[in-house]
Formats: sequence, C-alpha cells, structure tokens
Amino acid sequence: MPAVATAPVDVAPTAWSGRDDGPGAEHLRWHHVVSVDPAAVTAGDVAFVGFRSDEGVRRNKGRPGAADGPRALRAALASMALPSRQRALDAGDIEVADGDLEGGHARLGRAVADLLDDGHRVVVLGGGHEVAYGSYLGLTGSGLLDDDTRLGVLNLDAHFDLRDEPVPSSGTPFLQMARDEQAAGRRLNYWVLGVSQPSNTTTLFRTADRLGVRYLTDTECGTLDRERVDAFVEEFLASCDVVHLTIDLDVLPAAAAPGVSAPAAYGVPIETVERVCAAIASSGKPLLVDVAELNPSLDVDQRTARAAARLVHRLLVTSAAAPVRATPELPEPQRPETD
Repeated sequence: MPAVATAPVDVAPTAWSGRDDGPGAEHLRWHHVVSVDPAAVTAGDVAFVGFRSDEGVRRNKGRPGAADGPRALRAALASMALPSRQRALDAGDIEVADGDLEGGHARLGRAVADLLDDGHRVVVLGGGHEVAYGSYLGLTGSGLLDDDTRLGVLNLDAHFDLRDEPVPSSGTPFLQMARDEQAAGRRLNYWVLGVSQPSNTTTLFRTADRLGVRYLTDTECGTLDRERVDAFVEEFLASCDVVHLTIDLDVLPAAAAPGVSAPAAYGVPIETVERVCAAIASSGKPLLVDVAELNPSLDVDQRTARAAARLVHRLLVTSAAAPVRATPELPEPQRPETD
C-alpha cells in the first residue's frame, strides 16, 4: 500500500539517534530503522505518534511531567537491538500546551485514524493516561471497525480510570469510551489487569461491575499466577477481533517504574506484564497500543523509560513475527470534508 498524507501533527518528527556498532543487519537497532518520511514505509510497518500531554494528570490532581514522556521513551527505545529488520515511521507529536485537552484528543484521533487506515501498526507514546481516549477516537474514526467488528480494550493498570468527573482527565478515559459506545448502541468490551484495591474506591468497583468490566487485581497477577493470567488474556482475545492495548506504567512495582504520577506499592511484576504483551502481540490481531504516565522528572536512572521501551520492543518484535489475522475487508473510510 503506498504511503498517504496523514493528519498534521503539532510537532514535526526528528531523526532518531543512538548507539551504533557498525553496518549490517547484525548491528540493527531501532534508530537505524525509524524514518520520518512516510514514503519510506508501507502497510504493516509500525508508526509512532507522541502525545505530549499532562493536562489530564493536572486535572486529576496528579504530579505533572508526563508531557515529556514521548521524548524519553523514544530515547530509551532508540538503542535497543533488533533481532531482524523492520521499518518504522515516526509521525511526530500532538501537543497539549494550552490546556485544551479535548482539542488534543481530537487531533490525536485524526492522526491515529489516518495511520491505521494506511495499514500501520500504531504505537502512541504518552503522555498522561488521558492518551487512551484519544487513541480510542482514532480507532473508532478509522476504517478498521464496522458494526460486525468486535473491539476489545485491555488496560494494564493499577486503576480503573472510570471516574465520573465534570471534565475529562487521566482518570476518566474508559468511562468516556463506555459512554461513546453506549451512544453508538454498543457495550464497551473493557478488561483491566493489575487493579490495586487500595487505589480504587468502592464507587469505582461498582462502576466497573455496572459496566461489565472484567478485571484481575494486582494480587492475582504475581509470577506464580501464570495460569490465571494466561486464561484471562486468552478469554480477552477470544472476545474481540481488534485490540486496543493501553499500558499505564503505574501497573509496575515502584522499584521498576518510579517515574510515574502514582508509583505502585505492590504492582504487577514486569515478567508478567511482558508475558501479557507477548501473548497479545502473538495473536496476530490488528493492534493499537498506547503507553502512558512516563514522567522523566520523577524517574530514577531511567528505570521507567527503559521498562516502557522494553515492553514496546517486545510487542513490536513479537507482532512483526506473528501471522496476521486480518479483519473482514472494509470499504474505504469516508472522511468529512473540511474547509
């Protein structure tokens, strides 16, 4: 599929750089294969787009700084070694610098929809967890979904993020999704792995139950709970045709991910989180990923950035090797004309 013009971004992409051990495929790292030229990639290649926002975190009374997450995540990923050649596009960033989170969501949605319609696997680099709603707008605005396509949203997170607040924030994205799905005559197929009971009020658990949310708590996701976690992921994959995987880095223990707004006192071991990512990626189902809450100003020795980069790396390397399970052939999406 030829490259097409994508929706404009707020911040143009720049070339990646990193460690270089010499020429040849045996020395490949991510910075060698990422291009800022859409003409250099085709359908099936991964596309990165950043979401420079911590407006949602600010509204949710968290610690700001996640707007710098895309930069730190790119830097941590750039020098990771690739087992085989891939091609990738950096499409640039959407930036919420004026407090207009709703406008940022709309712009991110347009950028993600264009990349999906061009056949790319898309990874959105956040940003606060408000990024998840903008990613969702991209999915629902793309040609990837129709009335018969089952969307599944899997959130790796210590929090449900189902707060009922007067304005959107990093605590509201999945309730926003649920309301949009209800307005469209559907039920949000929402699953959460890693929920921390002390970090979620009874009201949030009741909201989750009312919406039919499936979840595992952090205490059910240890390294000795492999069978339970595997069964949960298998059930999730059986429930959907297209996957929206959203990773809030506060799902990890604070020792692995100190650089987040709300570090986890318990958390899910990175071994378990990576295993889940690999299972999702190996399914071959169309996949949209976003990674949220990396706050470089709170990080220690780049632990959180490195953990996030490893998860993204595992997802993309695994999905590149997986047999693709295509969704039914869909008509070209009809986009409204703009002035």
